[in-house]
Amino acid sequence: MELKINQQTKQFNAESLSVQALLDLEIPNKQNGIAVAINNTVIPKPIWNTHILNETDEILIISATQGG
Repeated sequence: MELKINQQTKQFNAESLSVQALLDLEIPNKQNGIAVAINNTVIPKPIWNTHILNETDEILIISATQGG
């Protein structure tokens, strides 16, 4: 499966992936303080396990940072 994540194309050895499965692969140690948007729509955290990604999806993973 080929996905576009944060403007970069990446290959995954899977027929399908949920948002949560993708995050487990991409950022396994940082699951808090992030937001995920698919095709310019924010995906709520409670449905990350059930929202299945498509190869044509454009995924944006945003991480909160501290500062001021």
